[in-house]
Amino acid sequence: MYIVTGGAGFIGSNLVRRLLELGYRVLVVDDRSDRARIERNLAGCDVVGCLDKDVFLDAIRLGQSFGRVDGVFHQGACADTTCTDRWLLWRDNFQYSVTLLDWAQRESIPLVYASSAAVYGASTHFTESPENERPLNGYAWSKLLFDRHVRRTPWNARSTVVGLRYFNVYGPAEAHKGRMASMVWQLWRQLVQTDEARLFEGSGGFADGEQRRDFVHVSDVVAVNLHFMLAPPQRAIVNVGTGRSRSFNDVARALISHRGRGTIRYIPMPDPIRNAYQSFTEADLAKLRKAGYEASFASVEDAVPQYVDWLSRHA
Repeated sequence: MYIVTGGAGFIGSNLVRRLLELGYRVLVVDDRSDRARIERNLAGCDVVGCLDKDVFLDAIRLGQSFGRVDGVFHQGACADTTCTDRWLLWRDNFQYSVTLLDWAQRESIPLVYASSAAVYGASTHFTESPENERPLNGYAWSKLLFDRHVRRTPWNARSTVVGLRYFNVYGPAEAHKGRMASMVWQLWRQLVQTDEARLFEGSGGFADGEQRRDFVHVSDVVAVNLHFMLAPPQRAIVNVGTGRSRSFNDVARALISHRGRGTIRYIPMPDPIRNAYQSFTEADLAKLRKAGYEASFASVEDAVPQYVDWLSRHA
């Protein structure tokens, strides 16, 4: 049995569905107070159960047995990059993860967890080394603190501990994230509602709409998670992106081309985010490739139209 924390969330629910397709038993852990999200994102999923995260944490602190656990995919976190509640970020993104790591290492259970490319912040280099880690907000700091904790914690060599630094992930089951959903989803919604995609004017040395991010489809993220869970035991922190940055203009044009109509309008960047905005990200995949992950990643041109078709069916 595999445990997926945040299993009713965006990446977590996609992981759950893939694990079930492969014939595995899955226990979901999540915030059970958000019943609508759980029912929507896990519709039709025959899971072992859905355990509230606080109940789960109490259970592992008390040493409760869950039977045979083959591995834990830790996706549960506060994913709001604008959150200013330091206690919430400390509790949900750091303490939660530390408790889970201690339990997994004690029980020799493989742990693959979600880190974030937000840890690079103001950096223009994206290799997984401390000199490139320059977080710009509380969310990014909370993710980096746990990465640092992993680096200095003695490792049980019988089980995997791998952190995955996700770049800009998009795909099915992200709608509940609202303003935290990907720019692909945001732009699609704008085009559906107004036939207009709104992008920021130039910043950080980039022209209007030419700010660049590494957009990676959630199916590729799921595949990387499974690779590390099923590989021989190792400890690593690796980037998960396509390795190729694309402009917001590229994404908007892919959406407009697939819809057959729409325009782009450039708007000023709001002052509150101007000094904390990443104008460029691009995953360095050298460590990922060295770890044996050889599959290619879906391009914007291939994956965005497929995602739009999915959105149209599930609107």
